[in-house]
Amino acid sequence: MRLPRSWTIAIAVISIATLSLWSISSLYAIYVQVSWTTPWLATPILIAILLLIGMAIAAIIYYVGIFQGWWGKSSTKTPQLPKVPVEKNAAASANLQAIDLQLRQIQDEVTRQALLDKSREIAENLARGQIRVVVFGTGSAGKTSLINAMIGRIVGEVGAPMGTTTRGETYTLELKGLDRQILLIDTPGILEAGIAGTQREAIARELATSADLLLFVVDNDLRSSEYIPLMGLAEIGKRSLLVFNKTDLYPPLDRDKIVKQLQSRVQSEIEATDVIAIAAHPQPVRLESGEMFTPDPDIFPLVRRLAAVLRAEGEDLVADNILLQSNRLGAEARELIDEQRRRQAERVVSRFQWIGAGVVTVTPLPVVDFLATAAINTQMIIEIGKIYGCDLNKATAQELALSLGKTLTSLGIVKGAIQLLSTALTVNITTYALGKGIQGITAAYLTRIAGRSFIEYFHQDRSWGDGGITEVVQQQFQLNRKDEFLKTFVHQAIEKILPADR
Repeated sequence: MRLPRSWTIAIAVISIATLSLWSISSLYAIYVQVSWTTPWLATPILIAILLLIGMAIAAIIYYVGIFQGWWGKSSTKTPQLPKVPVEKNAAASANLQAIDLQLRQIQDEVTRQALLDKSREIAENLARGQIRVVVFGTGSAGKTSLINAMIGRIVGEVGAPMGTTTRGETYTLELKGLDRQILLIDTPGILEAGIAGTQREAIARELATSADLLLFVVDNDLRSSEYIPLMGLAEIGKRSLLVFNKTDLYPPLDRDKIVKQLQSRVQSEIEATDVIAIAAHPQPVRLESGEMFTPDPDIFPLVRRLAAVLRAEGEDLVADNILLQSNRLGAEARELIDEQRRRQAERVVSRFQWIGAGVVTVTPLPVVDFLATAAINTQMIIEIGKIYGCDLNKATAQELALSLGKTLTSLGIVKGAIQLLSTALTVNITTYALGKGIQGITAAYLTRIAGRSFIEYFHQDRSWGDGGITEVVQQQFQLNRKDEFLKTFVHQAIEKILPADR
């Protein structure tokens, strides 16, 4: 059986000490004898004894690890600052640089400039390193009273009706042991009635999503309308403290019951220690003497927990939030660019569908399969690819066109399109005009389905997705056979393709 490490060290130290004492005792005896017989050897022997004693002491100390660091063999490393926040900040900086390149692709100047301003704001927050603590909740929960108590001065209208705070108000909070500047941000209340209330809530939610740390204030058990935004913010990565305010209005048993209910409701996202009961603005009480007495604010539990969280997690909270904000901005930029690309690609499809329709109408061919190939123009595929940053050569585009043409035919979409459009056209034009135009209009319709299918293909980074090309084509056919679309499409086709004497 293997001995514990402490026992092994103790046995080794005792053994070394015993051997050292025995060696010293033996050498001393030799020294005494030599000094009587050969005095000139006494001094060298004395020096040897002293060296041996020093070596024994060094061996003992070395074994227990005191000298290990001096000789570069220590297993205990010097504590280093956490690297995670630095890595996250570096990732955020890299994201912002990539996002700036993306934003310059946005054609709408107003939108592009607004997003560039957001990017610069995130970069400035990254450089300043401030901790943004946002106070969030309903208008009656006592957010402003809480801030008043925390910073020790009146900053808002305490006890005012809902809607008093109409925009974000920022104050500086100082906590011992924290080098970073702490910004305490009051927000408009949520769940207020009317258009103005909705607008204030939008401001509050935007401020909440930009917070490094969130103080979500309630004055009772969570309502569903409060629970949903709290969990929504937690799901996107917001670190929150749930603050139960106005506890002075409840008997102790009721207060404790509400705290436990809150802890139970949010346990999936918020730890029990982060549910804190306070009384930011206690109500006056009447003393036995008849005098009115206003107790001091009871916010110490919140201040203590806030300080503990910021000391332990402050660096991570700032880094996480900067990374989150940069990722959200990047997602917004990608969405705008995708919408822009889709609009450009749909204009290409519209152009080619009418070009192809005109060609087929002028030189009609009775072969149904031709409509599948005529509906897919190689040049259209190349142009759509360029919009999505994919440079295709002609051979690759032709291969894609042939593949989709075969899919249209095998699924019966070509024949289905002819029947669908013939029915729609008979109520608008004569049989003579129908005979001349059916192939051209069908070619335009199939080109549209093909073009929109390729938009999905390039949108998914040159992939048809899990369902393959068949699912994409069928989906586009279903989208383009709806009555409201067919009515508009047929009207456009008649105007563009058929002669005026129809």
